[in-house]
Amino acid sequence: MNPGVDRYLIDGCGRCSFYQTPQCKVHTWAKELTELRRILQESELQEELKWSQPCYTYRHKNILLLTAFKDFTCIAFFKGSLLKDPNKILFTPGENSQAVRQIRITKFQEIAALESIIKTYVSEAIELEKAGAKVEFKKNPEATPEELTSKFEEDAELEKAFMALTPGRQRGYILNFSQPKKSESRMSRIEKCRSKILKGEGFNDYKKIDNNIRWKLTQKMCQVQSKRIMKK
Repeated sequence: MNPGVDRYLIDGCGRCSFYQTPQCKVHTWAKELTELRRILQESELQEELKWSQPCYTYRHKNILLLTAFKDFTCIAFFKGSLLKDPNKILFTPGENSQAVRQIRITKFQEIAALESIIKTYVSEAIELEKAGAKVEFKKNPEATPEELTSKFEEDAELEKAFMALTPGRQRGYILNFSQPKKSESRMSRIEKCRSKILKGEGFNDYKKIDNNIRWKLTQKMCQVQSKRIMKK
């Protein structure tokens, strides 16, 4: 058992201002996470804590994450798209997700019914890793919006910074810039993201909250809750 995961179940993941509060999603799904953890610990996987979440690895290779969301908790396979999924229980986290697939749990009772299936899927994921299987990612399958190309012509610094980003970060920006129907809206998004691109940040990069800031936020929330209780 990893003590970091023990702490995760007590305090939460720390990825938002609800860290160490009852509102944390980890606390919402604590019972389900604990049971799923038990199942995963019975496998060949090594339990670690990465990205502030329980991560299960095989010979230092990431196989899956155990994590909590607002409406469900889940096991997220890094190479889930390679799993056969005969039971049709895998979810794609986003329409553009090429590799990750999730087994989602919305009720504690579902775990008992799925336990043997979960173990089968985990075993298959391990065997895929042993075999050296890889997901073939499409590199920037989306066309670069004309507005971004035009911006590059007048802003060499932006173009250089954008080209220095990883393919995944480039794709994240391209998807975001391409969403609006109006050209001016697309250009506005590009302008707003310029500083992030120059810093080498991805559009979806999570900015970790400093521990001091997190503590202050937690204290402030407690004070607000206390005032509400006193008013009642």
